[in-house]
Amino acid sequence: MAALQIDRDYLYQTLINLVRINSINPSLVEGGAGEASIAAYVANALSQLGLTVDVHEAAPHRPNVVGTLRGQGGGKSLMLNAHMDTVGVENMPEPFSAEIVDGKLYGRGAYDMKGSLAAMLASAKAIVDSSATLNGDLLLAGVADEEYASLGTMEVVKRYQPTAAIVTEPTEMQIALAHKGFIWYDVGVIGKAAHGSRPQLGIDANMKMGKYLHQLEKLERELRGRLGHPLIGPPTLHASMIKGGTSMSVIADRCVLNIERRTLPGETEAQVTAELQALIDRVAEADRDFHATLSRGMLRDPFSVDEEAAIVRALDRAYAQTLRKQPDHAGVSFWTDAALHAAAGTDTIVFGPLGAGAHAAEEWVDLQTVEDAALIYAQTALAYCR
Repeated sequence: MAALQIDRDYLYQTLINLVRINSINPSLVEGGAGEASIAAYVANALSQLGLTVDVHEAAPHRPNVVGTLRGQGGGKSLMLNAHMDTVGVENMPEPFSAEIVDGKLYGRGAYDMKGSLAAMLASAKAIVDSSATLNGDLLLAGVADEEYASLGTMEVVKRYQPTAAIVTEPTEMQIALAHKGFIWYDVGVIGKAAHGSRPQLGIDANMKMGKYLHQLEKLERELRGRLGHPLIGPPTLHASMIKGGTSMSVIADRCVLNIERRTLPGETEAQVTAELQALIDRVAEADRDFHATLSRGMLRDPFSVDEEAAIVRALDRAYAQTLRKQPDHAGVSFWTDAALHAAAGTDTIVFGPLGAGAHAAEEWVDLQTVEDAALIYAQTALAYCR
């Protein structure tokens, strides 16, 4: 078996090609190109490397691609996961340039997260080129729709059950073992409309919502004071949006507040909902004209993995071998598809390259860390899929 080596020319050209493909999520931007073209490119790249390729739809015209490097049998399996979709390109003069300047590659998706996708492909090529033999399977998943509803990984976890997974979101080369989840809520306060000149005939829903916001602010401060998680800190919440009333001279008969609550591993939806409902009950007890409802929207679980899990130890060793230093274990502030893999019973890590500008007008990824990540993925696979 030859030593593992990343083909830099292949890596860079693959990343250039990926960034030049428009894969804007159509659920975020009307008319967005979606994942069809980039999925075709990834499927062909995986096939050229000799992997078995499966293309399936997460939703109509929203394909996932999964390539499998078959092992001899009897070993643990590992999945590398990267999403293929991007956010929009508003205010970006050259979003698909893939220009390289001072070791950074620029363009929409370069950082979030086509650099990671290219690193995955280069890692598989390194293993194939080395003639290394795996016992367990190595799976590479390019998924759709992470930027909106994660339909891609939701479908992947139904079809595949790897022993472990690395979600290759950019983490600035830190090994992320946890992140928060989130729950969206609507609080609707019901008032009574009346002409502004006759306030005694109405109930101002906007004013009543103010009482709830006062209680919510107290809860927000209390949450930040909790002990929290060692890697990701305490739970948090914020009031995202508020809308009430119909015109200047009419007392508002309804006000709706949108809340996002960031959750920690171990917290349950029932606990979080009960805290927010208790605030409604408290205000209603003090004000008989306060009437409100609480409804839950999107829910995404938090994520954590045991620091002693075999995949963590394998990635730690590969990191130290590649970079000649011990890795930092951390949490990340953003949500990832790792939570979906973890909920399916798969030990999961988040790890990826350095860069900046996710969802911003200027986006770039650091090419050296993309190359380093690719080698770390390959070495991890060799150590883990035994």
